[in-house]
Amino acid sequence: MSKKSADSHTPMMRQYFGLKSQHPNQLLFYRMGDFYELFYDDAKRAAQLLDITLTARGHSGGLPIPMAGIPFHAAENYIARLVRMGESVVVAEQTGDPATSKGPVERQIARIVTPGTISDEAFLEEKRENLLLSLSHQSRKGLDVFGFSYLDMASGRFCLFEVDGHESLSSELQRLSPREILISEDFPARDTINLEKGICELGPWHFDYESSYRQLIQQFNTKDLSGFGCEALTAAIASAGALLQYAKDTQRSALPHIQSITVEHKDDSVLIDGATRRNLEIDINLTGGTSNTLVEVLDSCATPMGSRLLKRWLHTPIRDLQEIKERQTVVAELKEKHLHFDFEASLKKVGDLERILSRVALRSARPRDLLRLRFALEVLPEINSLLTPLSAQRLADLNQRIIAQPELTDTLTKALVENPPSVVRDGGIFAKGFDDELDELLSLSSNATDFLAEMERSEKERTGISSLKVGFNRVHGYYIEISRLHSEQAPVEYIRRQTLKNAERFITPELKTFEDKALSAKSKSLAREKELYENLLDLLNNSLRELQTTSQALAQLDVLSNFALQADKLNFACPELHNNSGINIIGGRHPVVESVISEPFVPNDLDLHDGRSLLMITGPNMGGKSTYMRQIALITLLAHTGSFVPAESASISVVDRIFTRMGSSDDLAGGRSTFMVEMTETANILNNASKNSLVLMDEVGRGTSTFDGLSLAWSAVDFLARELQCYVLFATHYFELTTLADQLENAANVHLTATEYEDEIVFMHKVHEGPASQSYGLQVAQLAGVPRNVISHAKLKLQELEVTTGIESSEKAQPTNQTKKGIHHPIESTPLQTDLFAMAEQNDLKAQISELDIDNMTPIEALNALHKLKSELN
Repeated sequence: MSKKSADSHTPMMRQYFGLKSQHPNQLLFYRMGDFYELFYDDAKRAAQLLDITLTARGHSGGLPIPMAGIPFHAAENYIARLVRMGESVVVAEQTGDPATSKGPVERQIARIVTPGTISDEAFLEEKRENLLLSLSHQSRKGLDVFGFSYLDMASGRFCLFEVDGHESLSSELQRLSPREILISEDFPARDTINLEKGICELGPWHFDYESSYRQLIQQFNTKDLSGFGCEALTAAIASAGALLQYAKDTQRSALPHIQSITVEHKDDSVLIDGATRRNLEIDINLTGGTSNTLVEVLDSCATPMGSRLLKRWLHTPIRDLQEIKERQTVVAELKEKHLHFDFEASLKKVGDLERILSRVALRSARPRDLLRLRFALEVLPEINSLLTPLSAQRLADLNQRIIAQPELTDTLTKALVENPPSVVRDGGIFAKGFDDELDELLSLSSNATDFLAEMERSEKERTGISSLKVGFNRVHGYYIEISRLHSEQAPVEYIRRQTLKNAERFITPELKTFEDKALSAKSKSLAREKELYENLLDLLNNSLRELQTTSQALAQLDVLSNFALQADKLNFACPELHNNSGINIIGGRHPVVESVISEPFVPNDLDLHDGRSLLMITGPNMGGKSTYMRQIALITLLAHTGSFVPAESASISVVDRIFTRMGSSDDLAGGRSTFMVEMTETANILNNASKNSLVLMDEVGRGTSTFDGLSLAWSAVDFLARELQCYVLFATHYFELTTLADQLENAANVHLTATEYEDEIVFMHKVHEGPASQSYGLQVAQLAGVPRNVISHAKLKLQELEVTTGIESSEKAQPTNQTKKGIHHPIESTPLQTDLFAMAEQNDLKAQISELDIDNMTPIEALNALHKLKSELN
């Protein structure tokens, strides 16, 4: 803004513009009395987003000032709505005294609320992590390296890692699902970030490695970062420094609850790409909702922090056999002794200790937070006593980390009233007897009515004036009022304060002394309460590290207890994980499908090993192929979290990755067709799977012409079986592919069964050895409601195609296996694609010839018709 344009605005608006210039891309809530006001473009945007009235307030710079306002006492609800929409809000509070200010009251930025840095309970989803993510980029040996760092402000969990390539970038973004992302203005992969709002672009200098390194060692008070194991992760360090500074700027705080940084090692976990996450519906279903997901079925955690940890475990299954077995041992003991019910009852009293502690550290904790903290501390001895007699080593370790705090508990019990106010400024936080000075101030304030009544009685008796009254108003304070008729009888020590039409008002030294105490008692009591409250936060922060350790242990205990509960309730079995080859599952079930269907779920087995690592799955649509494949993936995933699994028994080799290629969808925004998406996902699997990967592929090649698709599917299966030799479930309607079971040593056919009864199809949902004999496509179409005349016509056309092409349809196909195992041959039974086209052309010519009415044609018409047919044939 130029000096000329600045001078044309009012002093108050110049103050507003000065604050707004510091935060041009965020909504500025500007405190004016009992309202927060927004001006100009902020007002227009807020009015649209919040559905509040857009008005104008006077003129500035010669133009009306667009304005929208909200009451200050309702601001939290409005800010919460904006943050959920991905907006950021800057709050400017009045810091000057209106009585002494010359010109506009001084205002300063009090807080900045962004989607990724919120910690207030009103803004957060209870069971979802609220992550702030920072990304940086480096080029190393021709590879794009992306440095990740992310922070959950509400818990203080701070992590970093690096990945190579855009595919991994996209996959990790989907896993973490951040609320806000920090990137440099020159970040090269902006299009990969699928987030409409909540992206904050910073200047490139924020991601400078040297300054970021200094930022981190200052935060952790260390000489270097070697103790955290991240020295070599230069791209991740650059992103972490930018994130930490951004978090400090928004919180106006040193962030004492962020006490370490954790490195995520990709080799420690089972990698799951974005497509697989979507297909397995871990916590988000295919329509974007949360119903009928794995988390919905499994999450009966007693605390919100347990629910959040459960999601992390499910999204990041581990490969450490020792850790998995320790978790299984805990689940087994809690299930066997039915202790999960006792722990559930105790843990429910803990609440969201993790987030309460973060607010304590940020000094934004409210009185009711401290009351809930007291409840959590009170139950710790009870949890310790439940853990002490148990034998599992992990439970003993957790017991050591759950540290009872008797002195803190006693202090909070003595300090807080049973129903404290929601905010400190309302007062009434501390119990009587906790602080003598506060008790005296509160007594003065609360006993004013009794004092005045007693004074009025005694003064009437002393003076004999029956009309005497003792009262109070905000302008003149306390007074003794005597009617004009009796005013001459006022004692000499009465000092006239105010003359009214029919009365005189007086004050006495005694009343003046009381007035001074009473009027200041309220403000002094509030000031004293604020001082005591800050002292209480200091006391809690002195034990912050121990309290955070306790909350982490409680969250882990909650998840393990929940695993035991689900194993007991849902009849899950303990899987055996090992480093040998093979996946063997007896009586496996799909946990989500089983929970939503009314009829009994049909369990199925799986047997994969070196000599049988690829299963070709055939069978009818709706027969259960997809359910069978997904349940294998979910059982494998659950086994790698330490959970029991929905099966009679399971012996599972540790896998490094789980891949799925299922369903069909296009990517309109990315300009990719359904087939392109399918091939991209297939390429990702073929390029990245290893011998220890679990691969699920369904209907590969169906998005293009029959023989193109068949050839691609055949080659993909051949590559998976011969080159990668990983664990593969490959579902298809190309019955020609079932011949591969005789060509490949490690491939086998299985199928899901169905039967026809009175022209209707009945799905058996049972997996059997060998290929399917029919796909029942027309019957399924009939079930879907396709009109009967269309079905009848389709049957006639099917018969015609079988006759004219010489190819038996998959409705009746029963492939014959004529090749020898171990010999690499093409699919000899399949005609060439050009032959199919030739057959179609011949059929068209036959149809045209049959339509010629030769008996009624003239010679010239017959000659023309013959010429036309010859032309088409050529």
